[in-house]
Amino acid sequence: MRLDKFLSHATVYSRAQVKKLIRDKRVQIGEVIARSADYMLAENDRVLLDGEQVCLPVAQYFMLNKPAAYVCANSDSDNPTVLDLIEEAAEDLAIAGRLDKDTTGLVLLSNNGQWVHRIISPRRECPKMYHADLDYPITDDTIKKFKQGFFLKGEEKLTKPAILESIAENKVSVVISEGRYHQVKRMFAACGLHVQALHRVSVGDITLDNSLEPGQYRVLTAAEINSVLL
Repeated sequence: MRLDKFLSHATVYSRAQVKKLIRDKRVQIGEVIARSADYMLAENDRVLLDGEQVCLPVAQYFMLNKPAAYVCANSDSDNPTVLDLIEEAAEDLAIAGRLDKDTTGLVLLSNNGQWVHRIISPRRECPKMYHADLDYPITDDTIKKFKQGFFLKGEEKLTKPAILESIAENKVSVVISEGRYHQVKRMFAACGLHVQALHRVSVGDITLDNSLEPGQYRVLTAAEINSVLL
């Protein structure tokens, strides 16, 4: 890993600020003053800033069964946040795909920014499955409309094809591969249907653990973590 990338991940400094630290001779690699931001660190290199060793934070990955009434934000003056439910050092965690305040289900959190970006990047089109309770049953025409894509109110770009299936009379499963504002609810509203409850079941290959009660969370398995990197 490049020296400037290492320091930007291990400290609060940006890459531009790290380069200045190096120019000011405040960074050492072992006993030697660092000279270049693009120096490639070896596995056993010790990096020091102002004489203190710097280490990368330990990577953390969690799945949470989000209850209603919690917001997906790092802080909120009016509502409890999903980070309030995490007992570990939650201030460094990023949320990989936010849910509305009243939407429940799978939320992924990590302090690995690149991992989070792989999930939320529009270019990767990460599939997300939801279960929705509706006021009326869906029709074949609704299923076709979701599959073909359509325009949402106030937007000039078609929605990407979505998979809509009936589970019970007024309960459906829907899989989308994008993350527009209130997208699932707006898609059903455009078809004359109202979402009474919405629950996220999976993100990519990671499925919500059925043993987790609302508000509970657990560490992701190695297989779940690695599924995002494939």
